[in-house]
Amino acid sequence: MAIERIKIFDTTLRDGEQAPGCSMTLREKLRIAKALSDLNVDIIEAGFPAASPGDFEAVKAIADENRGPTICGLARCNAEDIEKVHAAVKGAESHRIHVFVATSAIHREYKLKMAKEEIIKSAVGAIRMAKELCDDVEFSPEDASRTELGYLAEVVSAAIEAGATTVNIPDTVGYTVPAEFDKLFGYLHEHVDRIDDITLSVHCHNDLGMAVANSLAAVSAGARQIECTINGIGERAGNCSLEEVVMALHTRNEFFGLDTAIETTHLYPTSRLVAGITGMQTPRNKAVVGENAFAHEAGIHQHGMLQNRSTYEIMRPEDVGISKSSLVLGKHSGRHAFRDRVSDLGFDLDEFETNRAFQEFKKLADKKKDMYDGDIEAIIMNVGNSASGPWVLKTLQIISGTDQNATATLRLIGENGIVKDEAATADGPVEAAFKALEQATGINLVLKNFELHSATVGDDAQGEATVTVEYNEQSYRGHGASTDIVEAASRAYLEVTNRILRRRDRGLDDAPDDSSINQALI
Repeated sequence: MAIERIKIFDTTLRDGEQAPGCSMTLREKLRIAKALSDLNVDIIEAGFPAASPGDFEAVKAIADENRGPTICGLARCNAEDIEKVHAAVKGAESHRIHVFVATSAIHREYKLKMAKEEIIKSAVGAIRMAKELCDDVEFSPEDASRTELGYLAEVVSAAIEAGATTVNIPDTVGYTVPAEFDKLFGYLHEHVDRIDDITLSVHCHNDLGMAVANSLAAVSAGARQIECTINGIGERAGNCSLEEVVMALHTRNEFFGLDTAIETTHLYPTSRLVAGITGMQTPRNKAVVGENAFAHEAGIHQHGMLQNRSTYEIMRPEDVGISKSSLVLGKHSGRHAFRDRVSDLGFDLDEFETNRAFQEFKKLADKKKDMYDGDIEAIIMNVGNSASGPWVLKTLQIISGTDQNATATLRLIGENGIVKDEAATADGPVEAAFKALEQATGINLVLKNFELHSATVGDDAQGEATVTVEYNEQSYRGHGASTDIVEAASRAYLEVTNRILRRRDRGLDDAPDDSSINQALI
């Protein structure tokens, strides 16, 4: 019996970016879009083009560059939004317009202040307009899980009649439970004519921790597209986690009779990439891609694993892209071995990025006794997120003690050969380093968030630092990695500073660096 395929609709770049602190630069979005293409998702919802000029440009750039998945943009039910989506996505070989309007009683009364008939009219008009521009049109009745079943069936029937090719049923606020959601889909199948002519989709939020379970209930009840995000990121408690729902279908295909086209060996590197770019580190106990997902400490578990892995592992780590080996390369390893290892870890670097990463690898190998996969991943994250100059951190010295202020002394080298030496004193070493960088570059930043994460294990493990700052009322995020956590933090701070200076040189100082957070809740 052939296994039926479920479409994976990834909305990391749209709904995922709505998570506080997760807005991304154009370059970061393009990196994630490339990773999603390599992951072989069916649809990438690249953004909400009407939200900001930056979002429009990002969606357009992804559509123009991408030659794999369908590229989709979100629109409200108005002509301006729909036209902007079409203008942004039309460069892709396959593209989609996704329109939405809220349908629940609470949204009708308090947000839209519209009657039921007005909402249906708005939806039908938007779908018809989108259909004139694009053959592939998706419609979402926002807050569907809290909409009266009879009215929801009316809305879905009207959407199908107007030409929608996919109808998505969102659990916008993570309110439903699996059994209830199953009944909702059963009701639609019973009361909506021609429902088998379109693709039913599901989009679940995780407010009660049931986004994956509700999505699986929906596909069991007839949904054939799942909307999800890498690492489950998204506003509030996030969305259905792509890696979890994919591996649930893959591991239990004898139960569901369903599978996806996802290249599962790319799950871990894609998860790692998104965590690095957004600064939202994956919890150790996160299913499928967390550090503990394939770790076994209890003696009885270890004994069983030694006898047969399937005693306590229902998935193999290599199936999701986690290497079987930990200790990999050393300072005598060559470029070819390094390139092969990067490929084995699921990363796709161009020649320039490979050369930069290899240089950083060699520097690190001189400092560390043991090199692990996590070290290579941290290097790749840092190389991919950073760009050249105008300033490079050449040296950094810290003097600090329990009974005295910390002093940071550093040297920066500019692109034109200028050398700047600065020193600053503060309560702690990180603050002192940041002050010295500000004095050297003339860019004063407001630190909003500072996070440290260990890339591997051991006393000489690399520390990965993520800083979120504000400059001219705009938010920026930077990343850095080093075996010295103060140096890692300084590199992250300098990355942000360099980005601001490059933007200033291009006359973009007043333009948003990141796309504004949009207001759609689908």
